[in-house]
Amino acid sequence: MKHLILLNDPPYGTERSFNGLRMAHALAKNDPEAEITVFLMVGAVLCAKAGQKTPDGQRRARTC
Repeated sequence: MKHLILLNDPPYGTERSFNGLRMAHALAKNDPEAEITVFLMVGAVLCAKAGQKTPDGQRRARTC
């Protein structure tokens, strides 16, 4: 089955992008033959940036 997951929330301040990535991981784990595409746009693009530093004033509960 094909899945498309669209993410547009930034990695900090909300957990929606984190939850979307968790969903993609769960789909891949439960169905190895699934075709999963994660499309990052707007603030979610920062989820793909390596070596992020937590912005001032933001707690680091979870990051993408």
